[in-house]
Amino acid sequence: MTMLDAALLFLAGFVSGAVNAVAGGGTFVTFGAMTLVGVPPIVANATSSVTQFPGYITSTLAYLDDLRHFWRPALLLCLISACGALAGSLILLALSNPSFRALVPWLLIAATALFAAGPWLKPAPKPGSEARVGSFAGSLAQFVTSVYGGFFGAGMGVMMLATLGLTQAGDYHRLNALKNMLAVVIAAIAILVFVSGGVVAWPQAIVMIPGGALGGYAGVWIAKRVPQGVVRGFVVAVGLFLAFYYFAKG
Repeated sequence: MTMLDAALLFLAGFVSGAVNAVAGGGTFVTFGAMTLVGVPPIVANATSSVTQFPGYITSTLAYLDDLRHFWRPALLLCLISACGALAGSLILLALSNPSFRALVPWLLIAATALFAAGPWLKPAPKPGSEARVGSFAGSLAQFVTSVYGGFFGAGMGVMMLATLGLTQAGDYHRLNALKNMLAVVIAAIAILVFVSGGVVAWPQAIVMIPGGALGGYAGVWIAKRVPQGVVRGFVVAVGLFLAFYYFAKG
């Protein structure tokens, strides 16, 4: 890793943290930066999970008061999420880099479309409604989402918020709290599998994590001055650029 690569990765970590704080979608930035500096796609995907994990933790802690109301019944979805993430991450490790590379542009197109549709996929507010978890439909949807999260992860938060809104009760903030809690579980299981499989690029991760922390802090400043739509447009542009890049490289 050259000094130029390290500077690019630190900047990517910073932008990723800021984007996550404002609109989400930081995985597009970290994954893209690592592939552009020559990190194999499977390793870039696994390392992105590591760099995003601190943000999942802090987002969950921010909703701690909401989680206290329904964390016990949510444990079932945590278990389902862990099983799905384990399956998804093991499927990823079973693939070769050329096989995964062939899937990447299609995954990026799907994730970008999902992210772009995010504002229309948010669950409708249900004031005064208690969060209800554990239904069969909700469990099945969460399992599918967590398999995807363990396998790729970009756009997972938007997908999960949409499925929780369709299958669970509760207002938007409680559903978002539940989504953050489940994202921690999915990322933790995936990271354990990726670390044990030896597919995490630790030097690159160590460079990006501090950048992500600073970016997350700066995101608060950005959120007050830059419209969320502008940031969302930036993430969509990055996703489309990466998809075109992988299509062009074959």
